Amino acid sequence: MEHEDTHPLEKGFLPRRLKVPQIYVSTFGAHSQSDLIGCSRLVLKKSSDLRRRESSKIVATATVYCRVRPLGLEDEECCIEVISSSTIQLHAPEGFKTNRNGEYKETQYSFKKVFGLSITQIELFEHVAKPLVDDLIHGKNGLLFTYGVTGSGKTFTMTGSPGQGGLLPRSLDMIFNSIGPYQAKRYVFKTDEKNGLEVQNEVDALLERQRRENNMSVPKSSSSSSRQKDPEIADMIKSEEAYKTDAVDEDSSYTVFVSYIEIYNNYIYDLLEENQEDAIKPKWNGGGTPVRQNTEFIPPQSKILREDQNHNMYVAGCMEVEVKSAEEAFQVFWRGQKKRKVANTRLNRESSRSHSVLIVKLAQAPLDADGDNILQDKNQVTVSQLCLVDLAGSERTGRTGEEGTRMVPYRDSKVTHLFKNYFDGEGKVRMVVCVNPKADDYEETLLVMRFAEMTQEVEVARQVDRPICGFTPGRRHRNQAFKEELSRKLDERGGPLGGDLTSVINHLAHSLPPVPSCELTDPHDDITLPRLMEALQNRHRVRQMMIDDYNEAANRMKSMLQDLDNSQISKDNFIHEQNGKLVELTESSRTAGQRSSAWRRKTRCKNTR
Repeated sequence: MEHEDTHPLEKGFLPRRLKVPQIYVSTFGAHSQSDLIGCSRLVLKKSSDLRRRESSKIVATATVYCRVRPLGLEDEECCIEVISSSTIQLHAPEGFKTNRNGEYKETQYSFKKVFGLSITQIELFEHVAKPLVDDLIHGKNGLLFTYGVTGSGKTFTMTGSPGQGGLLPRSLDMIFNSIGPYQAKRYVFKTDEKNGLEVQNEVDALLERQRRENNMSVPKSSSSSSRQKDPEIADMIKSEEAYKTDAVDEDSSYTVFVSYIEIYNNYIYDLLEENQEDAIKPKWNGGGTPVRQNTEFIPPQSKILREDQNHNMYVAGCMEVEVKSAEEAFQVFWRGQKKRKVANTRLNRESSRSHSVLIVKLAQAPLDADGDNILQDKNQVTVSQLCLVDLAGSERTGRTGEEGTRMVPYRDSKVTHLFKNYFDGEGKVRMVVCVNPKADDYEETLLVMRFAEMTQEVEVARQVDRPICGFTPGRRHRNQAFKEELSRKLDERGGPLGGDLTSVINHLAHSLPPVPSCELTDPHDDITLPRLMEALQNRHRVRQMMIDDYNEAANRMKSMLQDLDNSQISKDNFIHEQNGKLVELTESSRTAGQRSSAWRRKTRCKNTR
């Protein structure tokens, strides 16, 4: 039922009063439009605050794209026309009057870019998500929404299908294609349960891996064969469609954590938590009839939002899974996807009635001065995250058949609070508005367009670049060159081939003097123990000599590498100096040539006279 009322956004942000449907949040799911409209009210207020700040403060706007899905049936009436690459036009269907004069009204809406029927998944990724992944790898946050009516293609845009991977699997694939060679070993980075990360040394990380492998099955990186066996993730991305970021800091180590939550009826649930109870099903009271204890059913195991020491919002107690490949990350996502709350509606038998948020957290820590180990300093750890949000359908609950009486105020909405930091300069904000051109969705599409139009006016403080450590670049490369040279020297001396650490240790152990038999058969034996002590002292002496030789060789190698660096720097300076002289000579020659030409012209003039 429609009624005359002001738009859910503050009066003054729209030029006139709008005829807006009554929107409720049903007991089956929080309504995404009321959540996001509330969020836009909050951020539009922040935008006005930003405009009152100093003019030197750099701000940007939220970027909104539009994607139009094909019609389901060829003979269906269409209400949307793509005018240009950035504009669409809405046509009122027959029988629908948009003003009091009874005349049809056609309205145009502009976006950053409009993706028509011929757009492919990879083209959409290039325009929308690829810049956010680039920022993620360079230490900046990103937030990406898909928004629209049920059946408009939100989930297909975000997740995709086999052979047509969406924004989410392509983003994961690009992340691991970029940082793959520079990933830290599992459990080197450890969460502190307060939205922060700590760095463990190699020994503690090894003990952590062994402990977890003994207690539970640790997920391994999926191979290509296992990827093909799972029909849910098979062939999501073709090999020729793979992307990677070139400008990756080679002197840092990376790791990726994934968490997956849903916001359902304004409660937050961890979809990766084991043995999660289905909140849709009512509790059983011992007999054969399901009953609810209260009028408003409060699902168990809901999470709460907290603010960390840097004033960033996070979900307390949410499981963060460390993943080492795109396949493993997508398997974790799909494990949580199967737990999402899905309710049958009149529009879609499997319409999700909850907002889902996949949080991809990328941790980056610099290597030490030698380029061998990760720097054991929590303050040097850079954490960036990319939030991929698939919102619930934005249609009115009366149309879906899921009527309810409970409306969540926007100031209390979890969506509003969870992402408020992004509008304070914590990263870029992008939204893909998905629309179905069929005439039956005209009213809901009209509301979606108006909301998207106002979202583009939201000003977001642009994030500044984070400082970097002051170590010399190229540490990882020099350390690798040192190990290769050491392996070559060992090979020349008859040592183990290759640079395998286990082989080196075994070779060194066998090169020590043997340990004599230490079996005591007589309590008055005065020979065995002294002989054993002498052998151990000899082994200790030989071991110390080998350590000294190794340190001496390592110092020589470092000195040689430093000499090479100095030589290279000297050559670069010499080349720079010679280039400067060459420029000066070129300029002098050009000036002399100009003077010579002028003198010749002057001479010819005199001869002519």
